Amino acid sequence: MVFPSAVLLRAGFALCVLAAAWTLQITQGPSAPPSAAAAPAPQLPGAQDAGAGRWVEVVRGTIPMPQGVPAAHASTLVAMPAGDSAVLTAFWFAGDRESAPNVQIAASRFERAGQGWSPARIVVNRHAMGALLGFGLRRLGNPVAWVDGQGRMHLFVVATGWGGWAASRVLHLQQTAGSSASDLRFEPLRVLSLSWLWNLSYLVHTAPLSLDDGGMVLPAYFELGAKTPVALRFDSSGQFVGMVRMSQRTDLLQPTLLATAPTQWLALMRDTRPNGKIRVAQTMDAGRTWTDGPDLSLDNPDAGISALSVGAQHLLVFNPSTSSRQSLHLARSAEGAQWTTELVLEDGVPSQEFSYPAMAWADQSLWVSYTDQRKRIAWQRLVWVDGAAPAAPAAAQRAPALTAPNIRAMP
Repeated sequence: MVFPSAVLLRAGFALCVLAAAWTLQITQGPSAPPSAAAAPAPQLPGAQDAGAGRWVEVVRGTIPMPQGVPAAHASTLVAMPAGDSAVLTAFWFAGDRESAPNVQIAASRFERAGQGWSPARIVVNRHAMGALLGFGLRRLGNPVAWVDGQGRMHLFVVATGWGGWAASRVLHLQQTAGSSASDLRFEPLRVLSLSWLWNLSYLVHTAPLSLDDGGMVLPAYFELGAKTPVALRFDSSGQFVGMVRMSQRTDLLQPTLLATAPTQWLALMRDTRPNGKIRVAQTMDAGRTWTDGPDLSLDNPDAGISALSVGAQHLLVFNPSTSSRQSLHLARSAEGAQWTTELVLEDGVPSQEFSYPAMAWADQSLWVSYTDQRKRIAWQRLVWVDGAAPAAPAAAQRAPALTAPNIRAMP
């Protein structure tokens, strides 16, 4: 007679063997997709030297939540095309708690006219999406948005059936034909086929790196047993082109990408080791091959980070600790190796959590969003000010925002 515990032990051993085999496969790596240079970084107004000015917080607040929903996590920001009525759109997952059965993907737009966030609305319902896909979805999380060369919104969402996040798959959704930017509806394009291991254990979290051919590179990671970062390449129409492993290490999650030159990129990654640092991999050939680099000097408490290039500088939002998510800092660098803290975005007490940051550049401003106590999505708008001393924002820039109840202007 085989006891249940023995069955579970054998099943666990089999999964470990499969995970080890998959680790070997991605170590060898799939065929590399065609390369393309990174799109030029947006330019800062005024001086381009990273040392010639500073970032100044103009306004902060919280994004409206769906009515009656007590928890929120893992936001992403995407700048809207010129001429759109909104500056940018935020997506996040919301429900009773992370992994709760009622978690859905919510969205809100920062409207140009009112200079405030629109009421939140659910854009991905797990039951409705499962019906379209033809199989049940148990959990949703970690939305990542991208606007393709034809102006269509794409949304990549982590979804699970049986099992936890390590048994997840990545759904590729596309804006439904006929739906407007202010009334977004999504339809499934595909479940990304990334693994022979029942196509399980791939997740996304951070924003893509735009390419000069109109395509993009989407950072992703494998999490079952080995924790391994990969880069997924998409062309300008949103078609999946290929995948490349970004590190030979097996303890890294949630890569975020920086282009230090058109074909030279960095992947900065979450460290799952105790007393970890922010980890680094680099490519010199536009993502065809990657090598591991030395760790940054910045601490990491096994928490998500976000990076973005603006002008001649690179920006990073992270938790500056090996054990706590109570503080959130903005750092900048001229080359991606040496970083200095530019701004303390949040400085809480040990019981507080500010985590999973996201960034976007829109309307000559840097926008940052992040999880606030797992209950809401907080945001800040920052502007670049030339010279050593910050200048007060013009009244015309600030006054419209004060009419929205979820916004607090800085003194």
